[in-house]
Amino acid sequence: MLLDRLFKPRPSRESGRALYARVVEQSRTPAFYREMGAPDTVEGRFELYSLHVMLLLDRFKRQGDQAAETAQALFDTYLKALDHALREMGVGDLSVGKKMRKLGEAFFGRVKSYQEAFEALPATEGLQALLARTVYAEAADARPLEMAAYVVAQRAALAAQPLDALLAGKVDWKPL
Repeated sequence: MLLDRLFKPRPSRESGRALYARVVEQSRTPAFYREMGAPDTVEGRFELYSLHVMLLLDRFKRQGDQAAETAQALFDTYLKALDHALREMGVGDLSVGKKMRKLGEAFFGRVKSYQEAFEALPATEGLQALLARTVYAEAADARPLEMAAYVVAQRAALAAQPLDALLAGKVDWKPL
């Protein structure tokens, strides 16, 4: 029917949602918190979610219109999840906008910093320093060297995955 086609979500939106669900699943892997020393706090989880979203956005760069559309859908889903989380934590409606603006600025700052760190690869000192400032900002048992190795391996694994599968919302994260 015509109405079904008009109101059916775009495939990229469904893929963005599926990819974000996989980001959340991967970011909640207990080994990040137990073995790699990431703080199991709101901020620590934000950093891990953001890191995995950035890895996917990096993979989609310069891959054409469908990849750009899927990347945007992933980012939009991420933002909606942040908004929802703030509201669940009891942040009032009047404050959500201000907090979302701060989180958005933090995210875009991290995107720029991660891109600079990725451009410096295979040297990982910059990536390690970035991870120490972000993921491990409040960690007593920081392991930025291990996390940097994970990020580099994950980035390579994503590059090896077929773009069509990723655009369909299927991502195979490299195990920790």
